[in-house]
Amino acid sequence: MSDSFPNPLQAARFWRAAAALAHLPPDEGAEVAFAGRSNAGKSSALNTLTGQRALARVSKTPGRTQELLFFSIDERRRLVDLPGYGYAAASAAQRRDWGEVIPAYFASRRCLRGLLLFMDVRHSLQVADRQLLEAAARLSLPVQPVLTKADKLARGALLTAMREAQARLADMAVVLPPLALSSLSGAGAQAIRDRVWDWLQHDDGG
Repeated sequence: MSDSFPNPLQAARFWRAAAALAHLPPDEGAEVAFAGRSNAGKSSALNTLTGQRALARVSKTPGRTQELLFFSIDERRRLVDLPGYGYAAASAAQRRDWGEVIPAYFASRRCLRGLLLFMDVRHSLQVADRQLLEAAARLSLPVQPVLTKADKLARGALLTAMREAQARLADMAVVLPPLALSSLSGAGAQAIRDRVWDWLQHDDGG
């Protein structure tokens, strides 16, 4: 996929929400999950990658998304927006639930092809991010780190931040080299779309 072709992720439409693992849709086809801290810009990134302004709700209140949100691209392919984690104002019970639900979701979905982990480029790889990466590594789930808010740094500082993040991720075999994204300008979006679409082609037909 390249800039000369339509964006296949633009077909994404809200399908359903799941407040618990028991409410997940059938484990079939192929899906790619989006995860990140509550203030990492995940919703803005989802809108940018799909080329839609309001597919995901962008809230000024971090941690608003408390369910797994499924967006269908077609009958066999989906994007899954996971609850944001690390929101300080969340209750202890909410933090515990999110910390348990996300790894359990990883383990329960054979159709899950990959994970996009969104991190603010200025504050990447915090403790909760590492915990999520470790959960993915235990299941050999491929992870594409996305360093968001790239427009907040000058080019030199951005390159330095990316090199530092890559060095800190080098010990994890399932983690791909990080990519930068500016939801403001769209810079970097195409490479991330390519990754997502490549993953979504792997449908076992089950």
